[in-house]
Amino acid sequence: MESKHICPWWLGYLLASPLRRLRQDPHRILSPHVRAGMTVLEPGPGMGFFTLELARLVGASGRVIAIDIELKMLKVLGRRARKAGLQDRIVLRQADKNRMAVDENQGQADFVLAFAVVHELPDAAGFFREMLSALKPDGRMLLSEPSGHVNAKDWQETVRQALETGFQEVQNLDISRARSVLLMKPHSNSE
Repeated sequence: MESKHICPWWLGYLLASPLRRLRQDPHRILSPHVRAGMTVLEPGPGMGFFTLELARLVGASGRVIAIDIELKMLKVLGRRARKAGLQDRIVLRQADKNRMAVDENQGQADFVLAFAVVHELPDAAGFFREMLSALKPDGRMLLSEPSGHVNAKDWQETVRQALETGFQEVQNLDISRARSVLLMKPHSNSE
């Protein structure tokens, strides 16, 4: 998706640093929500800080669809997935200029991880509509934004847009240096 500010590809190396695990451990954050056999969408994966753990959690019978506008980030993520032996579980997809292009995944995703991505998008409401249509009924989305980039007022607006799109709030989540909520697609919004 085209944005007024997109994280530059080279910053992905910093975001994928193992030191980040001291504050945001992917296993601790994701394991309550992701199980073997799931299909997970991860818009804006960068170089895969969460992607590799998602692939471990979905197991050999699941898959992770990682969608990014930055081709260089996807290439590094692909190398990291091969090195970890997880490439068969991860589908890499480059986003279209103005949308995530998840049309072929309508109603197929069990879970969406939208971590530190929505604040970079020019059309948050459009993003939420795409994710809602990609999720199965009762599918969940972990929405998280960095508290250093997104103030409380902007966070409330982001959550409001998600709820207006049709998501239901399940619970607020406590993730270090982030504002986070777990959302759900209700049965009434099934396609």
